[in-house]
Order: sequence, then C-alpha cells, then structure tokens
Amino acid sequence: MTPIDNMWPAASLLPNPPTPQPRPRLSGGSRHRTSERRRCSTLTMLSSSSSSSSSSSSDAQEDLVTAAGRLLWGRGLPPQALVSAVRSGWSAAWHLMMRQLAPSSSSAASPPGSYARPTSSFPSVPPSYYRNPKNLHLYVALPCPWAHRVLVVRALKGLRSALPVSIAAPGFDGSWLFRPRGPSVVGEDLSPGPDRANARRTLREVYGLRRGGYDGRSTVPMLWDAERKEVVCNESYAIIEFLNSADFGDEVHGGSGLDLCPSELKNEINDWNRVIYPNVNNGVYRCGFAQSQEAYDTAVNGLFNTLDMIESHLSTSRYLCGDALTLADVCLFTTLIRFDLVYNILFKCTKKKLLEYPNLYGYTCDMYQIPEVVSTCNFEAIMDGYYCTLFPLNPGGIRPVVPSACNDDLLSKPHNREALSSSGKRSIHASET
Repeated sequence: MTPIDNMWPAASLLPNPPTPQPRPRLSGGSRHRTSERRRCSTLTMLSSSSSSSSSSSSDAQEDLVTAAGRLLWGRGLPPQALVSAVRSGWSAAWHLMMRQLAPSSSSAASPPGSYARPTSSFPSVPPSYYRNPKNLHLYVALPCPWAHRVLVVRALKGLRSALPVSIAAPGFDGSWLFRPRGPSVVGEDLSPGPDRANARRTLREVYGLRRGGYDGRSTVPMLWDAERKEVVCNESYAIIEFLNSADFGDEVHGGSGLDLCPSELKNEINDWNRVIYPNVNNGVYRCGFAQSQEAYDTAVNGLFNTLDMIESHLSTSRYLCGDALTLADVCLFTTLIRFDLVYNILFKCTKKKLLEYPNLYGYTCDMYQIPEVVSTCNFEAIMDGYYCTLFPLNPGGIRPVVPSACNDDLLSKPHNREALSSSGKRSIHASET
C-alpha cells in the first residue's frame, strides 16, 4: 500500500480565509534550536502600547462572566441541564467537523468511524521527469511527516541545490500559508518563509496556477514544475522514489552514491512498507481521528502490535533491511520522531511511549544523529503544527512541554547500534502483524 499525503485531510475544502498575521520565524541552524518559546495563539497580536488597557478590559470581562454565573447558580457548579446541553452541542459540532476534516472509511471491513485517508490527485511522477528533472520546485511543511520524509531523502541524496524548496506553515483554518521573507541566513534555512517559486500567499493559490485550475485538496509535499506551472506529484512515496532514482547530474552534492532502494532490497522494502504504512504511519492518524471507540480500539491495537514486532526485529538488525539504510527506514523515522512529541498525547497512542521501546528508541537516535537527517528536524514547528492547529483534538490550543525523550541531548547520546551485524537479518511479512 502506498501512503497518501494529507495531514489535515479536507482543509482545502474550506473557504479562503483572510491571511493571518505572520508568526515569528524560527532561528536557523542545523538543529533548529530556538531561544524563544513561541505562543500558539499567534493570530491575536496585541501591541505593547495597549497591553495595560487590554489586560484591564479582559479582567473586567472575566469579572462580568463570573458575576453572571454566580447570579444564575451561585457558587456551585453550572446546572445539570446546562452542562448536558453544552456537552450535546459540542459533541454534535465535533462529529460534524471531524466528518469533514477526517472522513470515515466506507469499507464494510472497517469499524464505523474509522479514518480513511483521501486519495491523492497527482499520485505519480511522469516518467519524463526521471530523465530530465529540471525546473522543479518542492513545497513542504515542517509539521507534516509525509513532507518530512521528502526533506530527509532530499538531504541524504545531496539535492539541496538541485531542488529548491518553499516551506509553508499551518494557518488558522488548517490550510498552508507562506510567510513574508525574513532576514537572510547563510546556507539553507529550513523554516517557514515565502513562496520562492510563485510568490503566492497560500499553497491553495499555487495549486490554482496549474492549467485548468484546481479545486481539490491542497496538500504537502508537492512537486511543482516551475516552467510549465504544473503540479508534478503530491504523493510522498512517489516523490521520494523519484528523488532516489532520477538523474540530477552535476547538481548532486554529497549523496550521489547513496541508493536508498537498491534492486536487491526492493521486495523487502515493499514488504516493510505494506506493514508500516497502514499500521504505523497512517495508524497513528487512525487512532487520533477515530470517531468511535471501536474504530480507536482497532487502530491502537494494530499500531502497538506492529511496534512490538518491529522492536523485536530491531534487536538483531541495525536498520529494517539489515545494514542498509533504505526508504523504509525514512518512512518509519518521520513517524517515530513525532511519537512521544505528539502522537502519544494528542492522538491517544498511550499504551507505550517510544522511550519504552529500547530498540526502537535507539534506532530513532541512530537515524537522528545522521547530520543530513537532523538538519530536517524542527520540534518547535512540529508541536505548533499539531497542538495549535488541530483544534478539534485540542480546542484550547495549549501546547505541552517537549518530553524529555525528545530533547536533543538525549537523542544525541551514543546508541551502539552500529555493533549490530546483518547476521540476524530476516525478511518480514505482513502476516506477522
């Protein structure tokens, strides 16, 4: 099964909102460390000259609300009828919103309320681009794991010069927005910024530039032909296969000899993808976007049964396919690096933390410590993108602290996985899950 790209499934179906004010840009650097903890509510900007009066107004409003509550029901809890009405109204609104943002599967084999990822409108890269990959531009967003895998392969293959990138940020309505150009930096700046190919405000506008227009989902990652003004592909696995195989010629720097999908491992890589995509990559979304208890139970059991199996496999194998780093590892990594940070909490994947899996956590550290990989990781952007945007799952917009397992210092500690030999390598089959 091939992964289909869309982090916020139906955001593009919403009407175009006014463009919100830009959030502070992340600082540069290979590990994207930021000295300022940015607030989630960046759409409400208060000027310093009015901060005192605004605070007084807020306090007065709060006092009025408190006074009204005491007048209606004293110092006790709100009446049961009001609690029931609000709960029913919120539940109805939540289900309505989730049906639009996270559509349910119509398959009889899936429990009611099971999340079904929508299919891609541009699922493959035309063969002509493999021979002549020129004038291409990449659109990504840092919170999205599907876009992250493309950034990782782009870095590992040394394609930074060959394939320029524009990085969008999630907007108030879940669509992808570009930010005004910030101060210039030395080297590549993997932080949200302007549309460097078309100078548009939103990704939806970029999709609309293609011949004949476009009214579908505007998702990342997206590969764009800058000369023909056309969408080439917006399916992440097809894009990383293309980046691994296409002939970029003299524009490749540093990773030209790396093959992430060698022919002798292709069948095994595909076997892993058939296990990892539905149960792990999309499995965390099936947990977080489940709209019934039965749908959640099915998804969470499939997720942790698969993680248990991979944990056992990695006890004797450095990577999924032995000693070779492959596309299957890239696809697994971009979910694992977000697991304790986001999925364990926000998506209710709570049976275990990644840190409780010694082999999986060591494997994640092993990959994180590859310089080209860590340069693509931005935990601040990931947390903002989930906790401050997926409001049906986190309506208060409160962002928790970064778990200790996700601190750079801990992820950078020695993992000793290079001591594992390929002698314990074995093939994996979907029947094992």
